[in-house]
Amino acid sequence: MGSTVLSLRMDGELLDRLRQHAAKRGMSVQDYVVRTLMRDDFDERFKAAVEETERLYGDAAEGVPPPPGSRRGVTPPVT
Repeated sequence: MGSTVLSLRMDGELLDRLRQHAAKRGMSVQDYVVRTLMRDDFDERFKAAVEETERLYGDAAEGVPPPPGSRRGVTPPVT
């Protein structure tokens, strides 16, 4: 896949925050923004896939008992 240039106009304060976030991760602002957008895109596609699966098959967890030895639904004691 090739790359394309995208020019953005943004507030100086936002750019400063992006520089700080990128610097914490040892990344350039460009790499930080691209990774952030890729992660957001993945999250949206994953959510859509889960919703489509639930639409086609229903909520598979409904009515299914927890596996033996699981603590699902058990409130841990307060210490």
